[in-house]
Amino acid sequence: MDQDSHCTAEKKLLEAVSTITISSTTSPSNEEENQPKAEISCQVRKENPENDDAEDSSTTLSPNSSMTTKELQEYWRNEKRQCKQIKLLFEIPSTRIVEHHLSKYVVYKIIILQTGSFDSNKSVIERRYSDFEKLHRNLLEEFSEEMEDVTFPKKTLTGNFTEEIINERKLAFKDYLRLLYSMKYIRRSKKFIDFLTRPELQEAYGCLRGGQYTKALEILVEVIGLQERLTRGNPVAVVPTLCAIVVCHKDLENPASAFEYGEKALSRLHVHTSHRYYIPLLETMITLAYELGKDFLSLQEKLEEWKTKKDPVRVFTLKELAVREYVR
Repeated sequence: MDQDSHCTAEKKLLEAVSTITISSTTSPSNEEENQPKAEISCQVRKENPENDDAEDSSTTLSPNSSMTTKELQEYWRNEKRQCKQIKLLFEIPSTRIVEHHLSKYVVYKIIILQTGSFDSNKSVIERRYSDFEKLHRNLLEEFSEEMEDVTFPKKTLTGNFTEEIINERKLAFKDYLRLLYSMKYIRRSKKFIDFLTRPELQEAYGCLRGGQYTKALEILVEVIGLQERLTRGNPVAVVPTLCAIVVCHKDLENPASAFEYGEKALSRLHVHTSHRYYIPLLETMITLAYELGKDFLSLQEKLEEWKTKKDPVRVFTLKELAVREYVR
């Protein structure tokens, strides 16, 4: 979508919000107040068909949306923000050579930035040549046509640790990541996202299983921002990580922080009540709400409603689910 299209989309979304506001102030009846919901949700789908990074059907409003006017206004504000073309930039500013008894390799420091505004939450990861090589092989298996013209820096028989070769590879890997990210199906693929997040998540869950909740929390909070950026069209994908953060905060006796992250996870599951994390998360949120003196009856009602619709089955606790993630 070019810049003019973005501006047009933003203008129309603002007009949609204005329409809702006017309707809500001039229409006293519930029937009239509900009328714009169906009309505008359909309108946005027609006017913004190319928003390819927000295609998750689960987050699209339906004509039967039960959102209030205030919720709809917030929804359109979010839609307006999504009209801005936000992309990720990859920088490789430095490297380091790691030597063990029987091995020696170069580690590349990768900084991932978000365009469109000042990014104070940049993500920093480290990967070695063999990690890039594995990613390339995996992508070739699934995206052979898309990868047809993508070149990968080859290993040399000698000189792999010279400053000249290392600098050449820094530039080559930067261009390689930029090119992969430019291809929609690759940047959304699990293999590409795993390359950028899985090593850190594996380390975090390992710490969680070992009871090192502070260390696990530190890593999870660092990686969740990058995960959210990479999975903008699939918000449910970050639910396990959010729930792991809830578990860490809860075990560290930080109920307020645990509840905050739990609310974020629940908001992503409001139309995915069959998700394996939904009921364990609800049960944990009820406990936290009670402990914090918050309203837990609405959460209890959701739990009871789910139980009446589903056959009773054994449900793991939130912590039991978390410790099962990333088990090799």
